[in-house]
Amino acid sequence: MDDSQIVELYLSRDESAITQTSQKYGTKLKRIAQNVLSDAETSKECENDAYLQTWNLIPPNEPRTYLFSFVGKIVRHLAIDRLRHENRQKRSAMYCELTDEMQECIPGSVDVSQEFDAKELSECINRFLDSCSEEQRNIFVRRYWYFDSVTEICAKYSLPQSKVKTTLFRMREKLKKHLADGGFTV
Repeated sequence: MDDSQIVELYLSRDESAITQTSQKYGTKLKRIAQNVLSDAETSKECENDAYLQTWNLIPPNEPRTYLFSFVGKIVRHLAIDRLRHENRQKRSAMYCELTDEMQECIPGSVDVSQEFDAKELSECINRFLDSCSEEQRNIFVRRYWYFDSVTEICAKYSLPQSKVKTTLFRMREKLKKHLADGGFTV
């Protein structure tokens, strides 16, 4: 069943939409949560919570051509929120490492009213990624969106570890420069 058909099920409030979403994307969604949380049971809870939020968000949203991205973003945010909640004192090393890497090149928001700037920042990052090769984009997204380890990225794309690490380092440096040229500073 394609995404548009699944979204139609959500729009008609047919509960089989959740089953269809789970069959099509459940493994990937669980993996996103697992990469953030490193706990299978909590990851499954985040996946289920994502289905509930998806049910509540469709309608008004109609992600006919980007259902996985829509639900993936939900599960990712739920997992990060869960990680923050459960580890207020002791933070996950992986999450801290990735956050620190990206903080070197992405400015933080000081004021909630800077939502417009956040949208501009997002568009600037998307333009940067559009200028990269497919391989670079894949490595970057696997690391910073899916939270894949360098080892997992190497295995997925049959690349040596040094190439992946170097690519990530150079992309962060280029992103930092690209953002500075776009008016964003750390």
